[in-house]
Amino acid sequence: MKTVDVVIVGGGMVGATLACALAERHFQVAVVEARPPQPFDPEADWDLRVSAISRASQRIFEHLGLWPAMQAMRVSPYDRMVVWEEGGGEIRFDAAEMAEPDLGHIIENRVIQLAAWQRLERRDGVLRCCPARLETLEIGPEWARVGLDDGEVLQARLVVGADGARSRLRDLAGIGHSEHDYGQKGIVCLVDLERDHQYTAWQRFLPSGPLALLPLSDVRQCSIVWSADRPLADELMALDDAAFSARLQAAFGDRLGRLQVRGRRAAFPLAGRQAAHYARPRLALVGDAAHTIHPLAGQGVNLGLLDAAGLVGRLQPGRDPGAWPALRAYERARRSEDVLMMRAMEGFRYLFGNDLTPLRLLRGAGLALADRLPALKQAFMRQALGLRRDLPELARVQCR
Repeated sequence: MKTVDVVIVGGGMVGATLACALAERHFQVAVVEARPPQPFDPEADWDLRVSAISRASQRIFEHLGLWPAMQAMRVSPYDRMVVWEEGGGEIRFDAAEMAEPDLGHIIENRVIQLAAWQRLERRDGVLRCCPARLETLEIGPEWARVGLDDGEVLQARLVVGADGARSRLRDLAGIGHSEHDYGQKGIVCLVDLERDHQYTAWQRFLPSGPLALLPLSDVRQCSIVWSADRPLADELMALDDAAFSARLQAAFGDRLGRLQVRGRRAAFPLAGRQAAHYARPRLALVGDAAHTIHPLAGQGVNLGLLDAAGLVGRLQPGRDPGAWPALRAYERARRSEDVLMMRAMEGFRYLFGNDLTPLRLLRGAGLALADRLPALKQAFMRQALGLRRDLPELARVQCR
């Protein structure tokens, strides 16, 4: 049996970033991950799974020394965003209006994970258990013990679940969760463009769900996330590339000229989930293990990274990391914010997914009006960028 301060189950983007943050604060950490990150190949196409990283998340990466490694691999900044509805109004956001260099970055999930793992390799006091899976969990008054599928047992003051929406740790801990099936699937793929994407994120609201084109480092290429009602998504996935490209063109329009799908496509079901508890004595949940939301605003991983930063901010080196007061404070701070964001995204989805004529006219007028109100637009951008003052310390401009 090996003893550490904290065991993190799940070494993906959020779990590996959390491990880096804890190691920086001189906690001894063990990371349990089923699949090691793959080496980065700069000549390969962008991966299908990408994330829109906010300024708050970027600060977390910068404070942990991860950002240069991501830049050395591949990141794509965007400085404008255009949101419009089929037959309705339009709103535009520009980083220049906020005196900001950009509105965020599109980064492959694998790049984020790999940068964190490379950092962990250079840290003392970090045990990487990979490939390995969680098998058993035992929670006592002073220690938590986890058993792995290779027979190894890890003992820690705190165990953290960062193992995704179907969290094994959450289930073993007996923490229930609510789940709302959105009845949709998210289709992801790469698309070649006839015209430059202008480093702009494009999102069109359709009756069946939002369609987003996210700009990549090649100005003639985007990553798409098309959230569609399940029957339509299944129909689209069954099409060949030419037919799918034609349907995509009809859905998006001709703002970027001819669109042509590039490579394979993938689809995943969309559901909103909230764990009944984010913390128990000796145990905490972060990221998708604690919550999942609709991807229409790209806030999922950013919320997870704020979970990690919020948890680290409650733990003091030299003190028991599994003590209940600190974990309870973490749960209160993060769960309320995550639930609020989840409800807001669901509200937008239902508002823009309703095809009743009065609502459609109201939405169009609302987008057009918001586009003419600089103060309202700046409030939206400040929220999306993560420029609030009440963020966890690791996500703020000044961090010591």
